[in-house]
This record gives sequence, structure tokens and C-alpha cells, in this order.
Amino acid sequence: MLRHQDETRAAYDGVVDLYASMFANRLETQPFARNMIGTFAELVRATGNLRVADVGCGPGHLTSMLHDLGLNAFGLDLSPAMVSHARRAHPALRFDEARMEALPVEDDALGGVLAHYSMIHTPPGELPALLAEQVRVLAPGGLLLVSFFGTEEPEPVRFDHKVAPAYSWPAEQFAAMLSGAGLVTVARLLHDPASERGFLDTHLLARRP
Repeated sequence: MLRHQDETRAAYDGVVDLYASMFANRLETQPFARNMIGTFAELVRATGNLRVADVGCGPGHLTSMLHDLGLNAFGLDLSPAMVSHARRAHPALRFDEARMEALPVEDDALGGVLAHYSMIHTPPGELPALLAEQVRVLAPGGLLLVSFFGTEEPEPVRFDHKVAPAYSWPAEQFAAMLSGAGLVTVARLLHDPASERGFLDTHLLARRP
């Protein structure tokens, strides 16, 4: 587990400025993803628990978006260089270095967790444990919005992501893992191919009972 994470961290440490320049305003041209995040924020606000973690926050642009949507959002990322960039770019918000399978958050604490394309580098065999950690930190009624590359293949597909090796997932199989972790999927959205590979942008919104 540690080796692939160390390799992913080093890869993202090396592309911080380029990555931030490419993705800081990307949701302006992605209405489906933008509105899915807006729906997530609205449903979290309705729980009354406004504390939300943006896990795999990268340069912090979505943490800032969640803050603007009325949430008490903070960002967590594996890459110390990404965390440093996020702190400079959004000095009013909190950002910390953390691994997704060991979040520095107490049990049952959060109204929501956003995982926007931040689980894509996790090997399939390790994903159930990672999802269990997100459930641990969610309060009852809390929501998880996870976005990833979707495939119509029957099993996950490993591919050479531009930063680090990654996986696309069949939406049904990922939803089954959410169920296995104790979550109830309440919405799913699959839309235009995310790349020349033909993967679909996929968003699953789930609630902890």
C-alpha cells in the first residue's frame, strides 16, 4: 500500500504549478460536475452539520468552492507540495497533509466528504478499506460524493494517467462497494467521455444511514 502512495505523492509533488493552472477553473466548463457538487453542498447544509472534508484536495480550488457554498470545508491531500500551494492560494482555509485511509478526523464528525477524482490511483483491492475510512468520519446522515473515471468494461481498467497510474471503474461495481461500506447511494450521474480513452465522468452521491 505505501509504495504506490509514495509514488503518487512524488508524482503530484512534481506537477503542482502545472496541475493548478490546468484545474483551478476547470469546473467552469464542466456544468454536470459543478452542479453535482452544488447538490452535494445543498444536501449537506440540510443535515445541519456543515463540516466537510475535501479529500485529495490538490491545489484547494474545490475546498474554496465548498466554502463559498456555505460549508465549513477543509482540505486534505497526500502531497505536501499540493498542501503548501493550497495554503498559499486560499490562506483563510485549512489544509493538511493526510492519507485517505488514515484521515486525521474523529469518528462520526463530518456532514460530508468530497472525493473528486482522488480515489482513482487506489488499486482495486485497497479501495474497500479506503471507503470504510470515509464512512468512519461521516456522521449518521452525512454524505459522500465520489467522482471517478467510469468504464463500461465489467472490471476496473488500469491506465496510464498523465500523473500516476490510475483505474477506471464500472459504476455498478463502485456503487456495490459503497453499499458494502455501509452507504446508500442516492444519486448517480454518468456523462460525456472524460478523455480520448472514452471513460465516462462518473459521480456517485451516497449517504450514511
